[in-house]
Amino acid sequence: LTATRAEYGLLSPIIKKMLGDKCFDVRVVVTGAHLSKEQGCTYREIEKDGIPIDAKIEILTSGNSPSDISKTMANALCRFSDYFSLKRPDALMVLGDRYETLAVCCAALNERIPIIHLYGGETTEGAIDEAIRHSITKMSYLHFTATEIYRKRVIQLGENPERVFNVGAMGVENALSTKLLSNEELENELGIKLKAEYAVGTYHPVTLESYSVEYQVEQLLKAIDNFSDIDFLFTKANTDASGATINKMLEDYSRTHNNFFLFDSLGMKKYLSALSGAAFVLGNSSSGLVEAPAFGIPTVNIGSRQRGRIFSNSIIQCEEDKESIVAAIKKARTVGKGKISREDMCLFGDGKTSEKVVKIIKEVFIDREIDLKKQFYDIEVL
Repeated sequence: LTATRAEYGLLSPIIKKMLGDKCFDVRVVVTGAHLSKEQGCTYREIEKDGIPIDAKIEILTSGNSPSDISKTMANALCRFSDYFSLKRPDALMVLGDRYETLAVCCAALNERIPIIHLYGGETTEGAIDEAIRHSITKMSYLHFTATEIYRKRVIQLGENPERVFNVGAMGVENALSTKLLSNEELENELGIKLKAEYAVGTYHPVTLESYSVEYQVEQLLKAIDNFSDIDFLFTKANTDASGATINKMLEDYSRTHNNFFLFDSLGMKKYLSALSGAAFVLGNSSSGLVEAPAFGIPTVNIGSRQRGRIFSNSIIQCEEDKESIVAAIKKARTVGKGKISREDMCLFGDGKTSEKVVKIIKEVFIDREIDLKKQFYDIEVL
């Protein structure tokens, strides 16, 4: 299952390895933001990669209020129940903590389809994703985590250690293995001439934050106003509640500021190429915590969206007001690229995640009976 550009970028190496293995009959199902014009119709990136799409299932409602999101989840539950009833896959692989993923997993659970979940055990205290991720964990049969700490959390949720594996983060594998564009090639692809110093940014809705999204983005843009000597390459927010509000404010800002560039989506290759040459990452996306350290690049992480996740020493945490963001950007520029320790760069694995995932899936599923009657694995509580 893939519903967003970021999710597909992480899943694609696994999908490609499975497609090349005769043990698997891989069916990629595309839904959610991939099929949205406002999000750039990113399913085309999948087609461009030569990956066959088994089904495109429309679920999005217009708008992204909490009510609209609930309706989108209802659409996903109904339409994927039809798909699973017809296709009867042996397993469903999902990644992350999206609301539409939760609904799809509910449909799979009802159809007795084993769920393979990548990246449980993480925490994002500022977002509703926190509760969604742990819910998906409890529905899932096989678990892959990005660190040993996250593996232990999945076990703490009652999952049997024999089905929980620390394989590292796919973002690190992508950062280390993707053939990147040169700076000149990147500029040609983007159609812009970059300043000597530029930053890459994404700002997603903070769904459990007390501040209004308008205030958050306003403070971010006021901070950016202080750095006219830097180019800022931003990708649009996701389809969470208030995502459209963020994108509208960023679009308006980009029209009046010639050092701020906004893209629906860059795709994995262009995004990682931009990241590799950036002075720092700005915003609240998980890529600033995982991929950026792998390139030795500091990250200015704003607000509470990622709070609770493991941070390397390259992450500069700041509050959502202009003064805090400005101070953090100045610190990031002082830290500079390439001054991050090897230990921090390898915090999320060795870059061989997809190989490990495919090997374990074969060991667990091939020629073995899957018993979905899970026992709760108790741990000693002090």
